[in-house]
Amino acid sequence: MIRILFVCLGNICRSPTAEGIVRSRLQAAGLADEVALDSCGTGRWHVGEPPDPRAQQEARARGIDIASLRARQLSVEDFRRFDYLLAMDAENLAHMQRMAPADCQAHVGLLLDFAGERGRSVPDPYYGTDDGFAEVFALIEQAADGLIDACRQRLERGDAHR
Repeated sequence: MIRILFVCLGNICRSPTAEGIVRSRLQAAGLADEVALDSCGTGRWHVGEPPDPRAQQEARARGIDIASLRARQLSVEDFRRFDYLLAMDAENLAHMQRMAPADCQAHVGLLLDFAGERGRSVPDPYYGTDDGFAEVFALIEQAADGLIDACRQRLERGDAHR
């Protein structure tokens, strides 16, 4: 089993969108039972809340339901539980790197690195227009296939979570 955690600031826009998109793609690829997904935020403002209605609407328009997800905050234990902790932007990545325990063996990086967009961030659509949610969805879709390929290769090598 490979475990992946998607991380943004509040866990109501980008990271639940990533969780929904990748879950859908894993099911289509026949890997849903091999890869466990979760999402969280570095901040605690929205803990317990569902994804932003605009994120839900964007996902629903593409046949993905993220309504049941609930926001939670990143914890130190996440660095031991997950194989990949993938930030949506450089600010959250820096927060994660400061928080990671010294014995962290997980891959801590940016999601868009899996789209060949090294160092590029998924912009936060929260304070913008609905178009921002469509842009976020498109960017995450670009990374999803690369991430799933990385998972497939890791599973073929037998290099799954402890």
